Amino acid sequence: MMQSAEKISITMTPDMLRAIRESVEAGEYASTSEAMRDAVRVWQRQRQEYAERLVAIRARIRRSIDDPRPSLDEDEVEARLAKLHADTVKAHGDASA
Repeated sequence: MMQSAEKISITMTPDMLRAIRESVEAGEYASTSEAMRDAVRVWQRQRQEYAERLVAIRARIRRSIDDPRPSLDEDEVEARLAKLHADTVKAHGDASA
């Protein structure tokens, strides 16, 4: 059963309205209101997913900031990457050869 609803008025482009009406006429939705409610549910879900991704990114940043391991300078990073690359090429063979 649908919760109590409030009627609102919205303004949209003719193309948007045409797309909604075509969906209703095609039987995808029973009414334009149903189509709009579905659009709002999708929007809510996207906002929730965005918020969850943001929380995950902030947690990764926090873990990085709180990491007790010493920071590496540019030369150390380059040396580690070069060694990792050399080890990978040695293990898998040089694909460019």
